[in-house]
Amino acid sequence: MTNVAVHLEAQQPSLQADVHDALASGTTHTKGQQHPIKLYLVVWGWLFVLSTCSYLVDYFGLHGHLRWSLILLFMVLKAGLIVAVFMHMAWERLALAYAILLPPVLVLVFVAIMAFEADYTHLLRVLFFAPTA
Repeated sequence: MTNVAVHLEAQQPSLQADVHDALASGTTHTKGQQHPIKLYLVVWGWLFVLSTCSYLVDYFGLHGHLRWSLILLFMVLKAGLIVAVFMHMAWERLALAYAILLPPVLVLVFVAIMAFEADYTHLLRVLFFAPTA
């Protein structure tokens, strides 16, 4: 135990010198984190562009799978920008991001699996329960 105390006392002047040098050079850390306003303005611009594209899908009268694919694509891109920047998920730890983002993704995967299963079940019922002529 005395060796540890001697070792720490030997390092203490070095640590004090490092702290003094950091304070003298003005590299103190402030509490919190400030993001530049330019970042938020760029994200707002992209949100405006994506919303315009979403409205243009209806304006040009696209129909069918192309329409819904484009609307869903623009919706997911806008939601991703909002979550990443305005909800500060881009700067969170990876574990927290997974804890928040992974469950909705898994729910969507399970809904897709259930939709395919429902189509298969409907096909089987039509084939086997249809009245024979």
